[in-house]
Amino acid sequence: MTEIEIEYCVPCGFRERALDVERAILNGVEQEIDRLSLVMGDHGVFSVRVDGRTVYDKDEDEFDVDDIVREVRSHL
Repeated sequence: MTEIEIEYCVPCGFRERALDVERAILNGVEQEIDRLSLVMGDHGVFSVRVDGRTVYDKDEDEFDVDDIVREVRSHL
């Protein structure tokens, strides 16, 4: 059972960014995942995890939706 989690900072206004990533992931790998969830956070967080493993963290990686989808796909 593959689960993807997108955690985003609400006070920072990252909701639209999270929705863009969610849409791109669903368009790219929807048939290969069991669950995709948005998790509201704070303190500047924006990360994407596949089965608990971080595949994108804004503090370490440059934001690029296509790159995030490729990382998700490589962990499926």
